[in-house]
Amino acid sequence: MAPSSRLFAAARPARIPRIPQHYRYLSTSRLLATPPPLHDPPRGNDPQTLSRQPPPAPPQDQEHVQSNTASASFLGTSKRLPEFSLTDKVVLVSGAAQGLGLVQAEALLEAGATVYALDRKSEPSPDFERIQKRAAEELGTTLYYKQIDVREVEGLNRIIEQIGDQHGRLDGLLAAAGIQQEVPALEYTAKDVNTMLEVNVTGVFMTAQAAAKQMIRFGNRGSIVMIASMSAQIANRGLICPAYNASKAGVVQLARNLASEWGEYGIRVNTISPGYIVTAMVEELFKKFPDRKRDWPTQNMLGQLSKPEQYRGAAVFLLSEASSFMTAADMKVDGGHSAW
Repeated sequence: MAPSSRLFAAARPARIPRIPQHYRYLSTSRLLATPPPLHDPPRGNDPQTLSRQPPPAPPQDQEHVQSNTASASFLGTSKRLPEFSLTDKVVLVSGAAQGLGLVQAEALLEAGATVYALDRKSEPSPDFERIQKRAAEELGTTLYYKQIDVREVEGLNRIIEQIGDQHGRLDGLLAAAGIQQEVPALEYTAKDVNTMLEVNVTGVFMTAQAAAKQMIRFGNRGSIVMIASMSAQIANRGLICPAYNASKAGVVQLARNLASEWGEYGIRVNTISPGYIVTAMVEELFKKFPDRKRDWPTQNMLGQLSKPEQYRGAAVFLLSEASSFMTAADMKVDGGHSAW
């Protein structure tokens, strides 16, 4: 499963119930003493409405080929794997205040995208400001932050439409949001099940719908990637979370159906199914359940747990032209856990 993806939301209107405290968010952070420039971040270059071709390889490329004194690989240029470039693309990442979502956002920035982080938190994690600054100063692009509640559909549509208005396009969505709860099936309440499904399935659906409307509006095609979980297809040994697992199975099936409907508009829809991911929250969980730290690595073929950084390439691949003939697919990145 993806313990670093998480729920994103805005200031909660009275009509929207709070997420109960006994729900365990899938990533953690502390609030900043001095908030970063969320709504006016340091700016890099604005994306162009008409996408440009990747740049040529720098002169050092040929020099290094001839001398063999250093690596000659400059990926993303016109010479080497240009299809992985996201230059001039505008991409949304939900649940990106921290954890897996923020790590993925930085990878997309490195690939050249202008990225909008959507999250429920009023302030993102301390690392967010560093990445904003790096985006503008080192990568020539921009990381924006929008606070929004996945259950506030009207506000969600309004924000995503405004992003489309600003750039005249929308190219991608990475839905890296969700909540987790461990409760035996005999003890689950209908309210808790509904909350899980409202966030993990309906929230992902409404975010994808809002993004697809803008992609169709501008006619620039696009790619939608949803973070599912290996738990969509297995029951986790020693981890009792029936509603969560069912919700992730719903995400996988949702992606297939959206892909079948939106393919005519050039919109691809795929999922990533992570295995166990070690985050700060999971490290704290291991203190309470040391047996999990011992047992979980033995349950996959590589004998280790994953880190958020190990999913960067999967996100860039699925959101770029490198996967242009791939849709309705589920990419398992679980160390072989579900193949036993």
